[in-house]
Amino acid sequence: MNKSELIETLSQDIDIPHREAAAITNTIIETMTDALAKGDSIEIRGFGSFVIKKYGSYEGRNPKTGQKIKVKPKSLPFFKVGKDLREQVNSHK
Repeated sequence: MNKSELIETLSQDIDIPHREAAAITNTIIETMTDALAKGDSIEIRGFGSFVIKKYGSYEGRNPKTGQKIKVKPKSLPFFKVGKDLREQVNSHK
């Protein structure tokens, strides 16, 4: 499912105009993005949590030349699936 399909499903499921469903979806995504950018974590019970994992710098290699390079420290979002979602996904095998 992509963002457009999510908006369409939301619009149909709660019987609201497509424009409202798009505004709701965009607000949720922007709010979550802003929270993660500030370093906050997000927990949605039964679904999962989004946290920021910090990675230190390390020495890597350029795949083309094999030359050693220093990779800068970085922070990346990480999703940890919740118990209810994991069980639901595993029950549909």
